[in-house]
Amino acid sequence: MAEAEQAPKQQTEEQNKEQTEVTTKDEDNDTQMKDKTESSEQKESTENVNDNDIQMEDADKQNDEVSDDRKEEKKEEKKEVKLAPDSVKVEEIPLDETANESVKPETFQFNADIAQLMSLIINAVYSNKEIFLRELISNSSDALDKIRFQSLNDKSALDAEKDLKIEIIPNQANRTLTIRDTGVGMSKEDLINNLGTIARSGTKQFMEAIAAGADISMIGQFGVGFYSSYLVSEKVVVRSKCNDDEQHVWVSSAGGTFSIRPDTDSPHQLTRGTEVILVLKEECLPYLEEKKLKEIVKKHSQFVSFPINLLTTKEEEKEVEDDSDDDDDDDDADKDKDKDKDKENDETDKNKEEADVEVTADDDKKKKKKEKKKKKWLKNKNGNY
Repeated sequence: MAEAEQAPKQQTEEQNKEQTEVTTKDEDNDTQMKDKTESSEQKESTENVNDNDIQMEDADKQNDEVSDDRKEEKKEEKKEVKLAPDSVKVEEIPLDETANESVKPETFQFNADIAQLMSLIINAVYSNKEIFLRELISNSSDALDKIRFQSLNDKSALDAEKDLKIEIIPNQANRTLTIRDTGVGMSKEDLINNLGTIARSGTKQFMEAIAAGADISMIGQFGVGFYSSYLVSEKVVVRSKCNDDEQHVWVSSAGGTFSIRPDTDSPHQLTRGTEVILVLKEECLPYLEEKKLKEIVKKHSQFVSFPINLLTTKEEEKEVEDDSDDDDDDDDADKDKDKDKDKENDETDKNKEEADVEVTADDDKKKKKKEKKKKKWLKNKNGNY
């Protein structure tokens, strides 16, 4: 009996144990499920947070880019404002190089021999630089001879300009010396060929002569005298007009290239002929002085058959009546207003001033005053000023 009673007790205890184990397992499963759901929720929240952070970063980047763009625009605006004064300076250039900005200049390379010649001239240590004027006047004389010869066969060749002459125009303010003629002039092709791309036969011969010990003053004998301009110039501008073509301008600073463009919109139009404008080096400014130019022309160009005109400035003295009488009348009018304050003093002052005026009136009217400088052409024929 005792064993029979113990058996059902053991079964019930085992059933209770199984139930407790099942409940613990269920509880464990529930906790695991809770943990999983919590972890998934945390992941979702972290993902949302990360997405929000990414979106915030993208927005910040966009704002930074916009601010950078605005900064760059402001910088560009500031730069444009800074460039404005420079454009005003360009307009003050006396050579009319910016007169036709809509037409871009064509740039050409100097012929190798010519570039070598120019380098030799620029770097030469040569004291007798005055020969440049002789060579330019000689070129002008040749151009005048050509148009005169053309007029023998075609009388209309001189219709644009009948006065055959050479003009020398110094400009102290702009540091320029202009040699102008009314000769045959040059077309665009002439400017390209004669002043840069086609070397004359004398180019190499002259350089060989210099290497052999010849003097630079012989440059004219080899037909390349124009390039002697760079003995005294840091920049050369050639403006030319012929009967068969419009006006063109040639510009070079001897850097291995030169540029050419139409010059029809320039305010300075030639009727016919050529003008060479030299922008002188600092040490060559004495060649702008009237006395120096006269000496060079008399020395080297006295046998030129065309008149040479030199533009000079003169100071003249002229007698001018003094306005002291009018000033005295104004003083008297002002003093009349103050009579009530001190009549006695005013009367004595008037008497003194009237006495002074009577003594000095005649002398003041004969005072001499200098007038402004007047420009005047000094005409020369065969070197006689």
